[in-house]
Amino acid sequence: MRDLYSIAVTTIDGDTVTLDRYRGKALLIVNVASHCGFTPQYKALEALYRNYKDRGLVVLGFPCNQFGRQEPGDETQIRQFCDEHYAVTFPLFAKIDVNGANAHPLYRHLKSEKRGRLGLKRIAWNFTKFLVDKDGQVRHRYGSRRKPEDIAKDVARLV
Repeated sequence: MRDLYSIAVTTIDGDTVTLDRYRGKALLIVNVASHCGFTPQYKALEALYRNYKDRGLVVLGFPCNQFGRQEPGDETQIRQFCDEHYAVTFPLFAKIDVNGANAHPLYRHLKSEKRGRLGLKRIAWNFTKFLVDKDGQVRHRYGSRRKPEDIAKDVARLV
């Protein structure tokens, strides 16, 4: 299995980096979308990030258009939406696929480490969350309906 920190990702600004820049941090990795019923979770994700970033939490948002085409914009539009509506300061990345033949290697890794409901690997919808500890181990997977504020205790244990 590939090391989480060696996985290359593209920032929302188009730079290719590895997740090694987040080594030693707890990570909350989320597939996000701008036109989804769960989009208001951006506010709670930002609050969680601001509350715990000084203790070592980084929220990573990965836009995805695979669910109901709810992330139709390009990276510039996504960034603008997040800035204007939710004042997002946590890192955002380029749009990716989380399921299927073109699933990003990060999501292939996350899904192999923590399965969802009924033991399924596949991501069910936008705003599925993976909590990774400071050693790069995937500790929890939360479905879309699980609100960020409801996982704050799990976050606090890892930071």
